[in-house]
Amino acid sequence: MILTDARLHQQFTDYGILIPIRTSKITKVLDHLDRLPTLRGRTWKVEKITEPVTREAFDRVHDSAFLDRLFGPELENEILAAYELIDADGNHHRYSPEVAVKPLSRFFEEVTFLHVAGTTQACRMALENGWAFFTGGGMHHGHRDRGTGFCLVNDLVIAVRTLQAEGRIRYAWIVDVDAHKGDGTASVCAGDDSILTFSIHMAQGWPLDPETTKERGADNPSQVPSDLDIAQEPGEDGLYLPRLAAGLEQLKSLGLAKHGRLPDLVLVVDGADPYEKDELPSTATMKLTLAQMLDRDLLLDRFFTGSKIPAAWVNAGGYGEQVWEVYAQFLEKVLPEKLA
Repeated sequence: MILTDARLHQQFTDYGILIPIRTSKITKVLDHLDRLPTLRGRTWKVEKITEPVTREAFDRVHDSAFLDRLFGPELENEILAAYELIDADGNHHRYSPEVAVKPLSRFFEEVTFLHVAGTTQACRMALENGWAFFTGGGMHHGHRDRGTGFCLVNDLVIAVRTLQAEGRIRYAWIVDVDAHKGDGTASVCAGDDSILTFSIHMAQGWPLDPETTKERGADNPSQVPSDLDIAQEPGEDGLYLPRLAAGLEQLKSLGLAKHGRLPDLVLVVDGADPYEKDELPSTATMKLTLAQMLDRDLLLDRFFTGSKIPAAWVNAGGYGEQVWEVYAQFLEKVLPEKLA
């Protein structure tokens, strides 16, 4: 089943944020699926996020001082920092409050909360049905004590630890195929063997660039390794799929060595930004074709399905007017199979 919600379609420009996050990555996918004869007359989506979100869920992942700022008068400053809306000289960057129709302070409750709730709900759906896809989520740059990289908090770890606290799962994987390293997830989960993290990502560029390392100092949390990292250098796109396949086998072996079994759940951070038509400048060193993107997603799906691991997928990164094609082709392929 696909989990979506009309509230996810709201424009970031409503809050004055000018990052190229397009609602078309949701709306065009849903429109495409609505037209498919293979889905006609079948129930294939849940159109309401109903999962409650409390501060207790955030407390399981994030530093209390940071949360005090998010839930207090410093919220807007944290949003400006996480979404890089102020440059080094203190000027607005990809931010025009004069075009906003909503105050920036409402972004936390109206957008961030919704993605946290949706990711958690998708995990519940995956545990019940074996597979779920959420048309949001994936804030993998959210660190314990701050948001970065368009990610105010880390919905992925919040969702997993919520289910662990309820006793629904004990051990999970977070498999991240977004173009950028899942640095927040790696740093938050470091030392926690109940969540194994795997990230295949660009070896160069943010958040691994020298400027970021220098800016954050020697203790740069973006340098904390995942349990398994695969870094792709520019020009190595042809090696992506075999490396991913080998990485999944490595992750399986690592999990069996640590736990003696497969995980109760895998959370797939299914970023579309490795696609060659992604419009975010920081993804320029990874240029997978649309066919490679489909092969990537089918490789993941077949591995988890074949291993009988319940899988919750989230959208994660993807910028510009063409990235919807990545999700549409994958869901067109697998959704009829999942409903059979």
